[in-house]
Amino acid sequence: MAYSTKPTAMRRGITLAFIVATLAVASAHADGEKDVLAPTGKLRVGVYPGSPTSLVTDPATHQEHGLSHDIGAELAKRLNVPVAYVTFPRVADVIAAIKNGEVDFTVTNATPARANDVSFSPTLISVELGYLVPANSKIAGVGEIDRPGVRVGVTKGSTSEKTLGAKFTNAKVVPVESVKVAVAQFASGEIDLYATNKPTLYEISDSMPGARILDGRWGLEHMAVATPKGREQASAFVSAFVKDVQGNGQLEKAQKDAGLRGAAKAE
Repeated sequence: MAYSTKPTAMRRGITLAFIVATLAVASAHADGEKDVLAPTGKLRVGVYPGSPTSLVTDPATHQEHGLSHDIGAELAKRLNVPVAYVTFPRVADVIAAIKNGEVDFTVTNATPARANDVSFSPTLISVELGYLVPANSKIAGVGEIDRPGVRVGVTKGSTSEKTLGAKFTNAKVVPVESVKVAVAQFASGEIDLYATNKPTLYEISDSMPGARILDGRWGLEHMAVATPKGREQASAFVSAFVKDVQGNGQLEKAQKDAGLRGAAKAE
């Protein structure tokens, strides 16, 4: 008995048409996200040296890594655009550049104050905040910090500057231009300890024999993807991207490659 092949051929035609239409929609959606998140045709990633949360250089391989550096490269890959790194001396400069639309992406502490200037994704990773003292320091614990004559170095324009400036009544908070300058000021005796997130403190301690990070923490930084205001059309895409890199091992790899220590589970 002969059977007609017309229904089967019709179903195949409908299936093929559906697949083509789906791919077309997906491509258009990806192009739309690209136009929003990388309007210049490349993803401009803001970084500052000295922090594993942003940019560090492996002394053995001379390769650059960091959360902003590596996660930014992954987002550029998904948007199918080249990545362009824009380097600044400190995080405050990166935030200002994003606010002005000169940078498209970074990973940084999502504070309410910064949220007035940039848009944040859900938390990517949390990191502990702490204090670093040099090898010859007489400060044994955090209870000995808020005393007259103690000088606490913080990165100028950072969250630490604002928070600790209000926290201490006796110790003096000393704004420092960059992490590199902080190391020099330890050597010159201009600061007694340095306060920031622990990943950065561990990085500093590697270049200061005998330096130690005091036990405990004075808070957490909730690191998130920061993008310019006005690009909320792509917020769902960015949120899904954050969730994906958290679950597929890419965030863990970025942490490992950057030598990031002092991280806590995203909160």
